[in-house]
Amino acid sequence: MKEGSRRYTQLDKQIPPTYLLWLLNTHFLGNREFKSCTAISSDIFDCSHSDSNSIPMKETSNNGQYSLEKTLPPHPHLPKLEPPRGTRVSSEEATHQSFTVDMMKLIRQSRNAISKRISILHENGAVSKKDLDESDVSEFEISGVKVLVKLKSEEEIRGRITFFSRSNCRDSTAVRSFLRERGFDFSEINIDVYGHRERELIERTGSSQVPQIFFNEKHFGGLMALNWLRNSGEFDRRIKELLAEKCCGDAPAPVMYGFDEEGEGGGVDEMMSFVRVLRQKLPIKDRLMKMKIVKNCFSGAEVVEILIHHLDCGRKQAVEIGKKLAKKHFIHHVFGENDFEDGTHYYRLLEHEPFISNCYNFRGSTNDMEPQDAVMVGQKLFKIMTAILESYSSDDHSRVDYMRISQSEEFRRYLNLAQDLQRLNLLELSTNEKLAFFLNLYNAMVIHALIRIGRSDGMIARRSFFTDFQYVVGGYSYSLNSIRNNIIRGGHRQSYAFIKPFMRGGNTHHKLGHSKFNPLVHFGLCDGTKSSPVVRFFTPQGVEAELKQAAREFFRNGGIDVVLDKRVVHLSRIIKCYKEDFSEGKKLLKWIMSYVDANKAGLLTHLLGEDGGGSVHIVYQDYDWSINS
Repeated sequence: MKEGSRRYTQLDKQIPPTYLLWLLNTHFLGNREFKSCTAISSDIFDCSHSDSNSIPMKETSNNGQYSLEKTLPPHPHLPKLEPPRGTRVSSEEATHQSFTVDMMKLIRQSRNAISKRISILHENGAVSKKDLDESDVSEFEISGVKVLVKLKSEEEIRGRITFFSRSNCRDSTAVRSFLRERGFDFSEINIDVYGHRERELIERTGSSQVPQIFFNEKHFGGLMALNWLRNSGEFDRRIKELLAEKCCGDAPAPVMYGFDEEGEGGGVDEMMSFVRVLRQKLPIKDRLMKMKIVKNCFSGAEVVEILIHHLDCGRKQAVEIGKKLAKKHFIHHVFGENDFEDGTHYYRLLEHEPFISNCYNFRGSTNDMEPQDAVMVGQKLFKIMTAILESYSSDDHSRVDYMRISQSEEFRRYLNLAQDLQRLNLLELSTNEKLAFFLNLYNAMVIHALIRIGRSDGMIARRSFFTDFQYVVGGYSYSLNSIRNNIIRGGHRQSYAFIKPFMRGGNTHHKLGHSKFNPLVHFGLCDGTKSSPVVRFFTPQGVEAELKQAAREFFRNGGIDVVLDKRVVHLSRIIKCYKEDFSEGKKLLKWIMSYVDANKAGLLTHLLGEDGGGSVHIVYQDYDWSINS
């Protein structure tokens, strides 16, 4: 005990007692407060001891328990403290700390590398101070990493650039591409989407010709004026002059989200008065028909009786009204066997169809407005989806920004347009109009599906994507698979059925299916993947020529590869999946020669010619199912 007392006395002379108390509390007792601090201190050391090197601490008492209000730094003579045994640092905190250290190290290294690279370029004369002053952006490579340096300009652009455009307009595309290349933020007003803004354009410019560019409230001109200013070298100076001030209230207003035009859509359907009566008075219930339980149905005779009592008319007139209701897709035969007949045949309201709840253009209730003309709806579909594609995709349309599309006013209007498809009369469309309509609808539904439900990896998830995402169009449900196989391909079966065939309303599908099949349609359908053709939309009057152009672009961008020395031709797997739609062997290659460039056509000619010798092997490329975003 004497040695222990002497040891404590010697330690006490070197280290203030408060440190010993703090050490005992934090290191040995695991941060627990002392219950008898006075007894411990009296046995070991004198708490009243004072030393010139000690640091004053304030002790507080709570029911006999003492605690230190101030955390003191460790004394240099004491060992470094370690966490009490049994306590662990969470993996999340450790990962965060490691990430923070690595990130700070990367920032320091990148900063030093960029500074060193700029100095070397400046010394070698590759980048002069004058060049940096005249250019807003400088770009160079560091260890395989592309570095983009944007210098802060002395005069900030505070105004707004606005230009009026139309869908599928080359001049509008040129203006849009130029502004994107220069890094300008601009507001685009597509008068094909926002028809009421065309009147404003005429009032401001005197014509409806597009594109028309505005710098704040000042009308600048069209593409010719932009090219003249760019070629003269005065563009940057004029931009700074015109946009030096904030935009005032006289400038064209940007597009606002969530505001529809007045009078948009058709009026209430003339048959709605009869539909309301039927919805209220029909005995809708489950019934037994052909050894099957048919849910939410009623008989044709019940419809006729209700109409006779409501209109005080004859039975023949009531039957004619029932036929009109069926033609406008308010009611359907439960098995699609006939339009409408008086008797024991069972029918069902459109909102009670079993497929309706799975259709993504159905929002709780059917669209009871007067169906618009199918040709007009097809034109609206083309214009609004082309506007979306031009505004929210890369210039070559190979990459699509689905996030920005989902937040855009154009997409909101497309969703409203999709509701107008519910009772559309598709039979009034011509052959080319139907082809263009369903090609455009398929590509639009893929965009909607990727935004709404996304797509997971795996064959089962892909099959679900193509079969479960449905629209109600013309009174019947259509999945992506049914549109491609039953309508566009005319009911042809698929050789490699990684997508399960889907059929509903067979009679209508057969009427809409194309009897003369064109294999080029496969190059106009985009599945939202990197290996599929790029997304595009078609016009009825030019659909055949546009499909040929789509095929040429597909083969030019990797759809075919010829290895001459090995006599091997690599083709897209799309051709293998739908091989019954194409020829085989050399006939297939001869057909492809019409849609490839001169270089590949020459290689194919050499392989297929008599001087080529030997057979030609066709190998199909792996399909990349990753999303084209």
